[in-house]
Amino acid sequence: MQDAVHRAIETMWNHYTEPVSLSDLADAALLSRFYFSRVFRQVTGTSPGRFLSAIRLHQAKWMLRDSELGVTDISYQVGYNSPGSFTSRFTRSVGLAPTRYRDHARLRNFGPPPQAPTPDPRCGTVVGTVHRSGVVPLRNVYVGAFGSPIAEGQPVSWDVLGPERPRFQLHGLPEGAWYIRVAGLDGSDPEYGAQRPMLIGTCPSITVRSEEVIELDITLRHSSVFDLPVLFALPEFDCRNRALMADAC
Repeated sequence: MQDAVHRAIETMWNHYTEPVSLSDLADAALLSRFYFSRVFRQVTGTSPGRFLSAIRLHQAKWMLRDSELGVTDISYQVGYNSPGSFTSRFTRSVGLAPTRYRDHARLRNFGPPPQAPTPDPRCGTVVGTVHRSGVVPLRNVYVGAFGSPIAEGQPVSWDVLGPERPRFQLHGLPEGAWYIRVAGLDGSDPEYGAQRPMLIGTCPSITVRSEEVIELDITLRHSSVFDLPVLFALPEFDCRNRALMADAC
């Protein structure tokens, strides 16, 4: 079934500028619509529609950083019919409005998201280790707790791990289901230049209860075609000439 989902995701990347329906994706996967939706969620952790939306916003980030197109033109080029809808969705997912994102990415003057106020001690905590077997992060590794499988919107809690710090702590998580996502850039090969592959770590959703401490082990690995793009703005991923500017960011 992974081959079928792979075909559908390739169709998304190749046609994200066009209206793409569930039927189009199911046809590309050579599956019925109902079965395709179920298989796609099993493989990727989210629906085809949300995956396609993440691809469109990811491409919009690239256009804002590396082209001179206006926000309206970009909104149409990534498949939105309404610039207003695009701006609202981009702002919710990335954490900055499109024009602010462009300015911050080019000036390299934004950093990790601000931490929440002092957490309520009745909330839960997630701690754990990020294993880096076989991969070498460029600099920082970011860990965040999100309300959906997509790393978008403001994480409810986050931590930044340096080269000698494999343990993370996420405090102040309200009761409920959360997704822990880990991301960094591959620093193993100096020849990569600015186009360094993404390193990610994922795990199934966890259910947090009041005053509970959950321990996790997450392995960092190279991203694959089945992984959702990271939408939330972070300097090492989103500064122009990011590999050269990692220290400056």
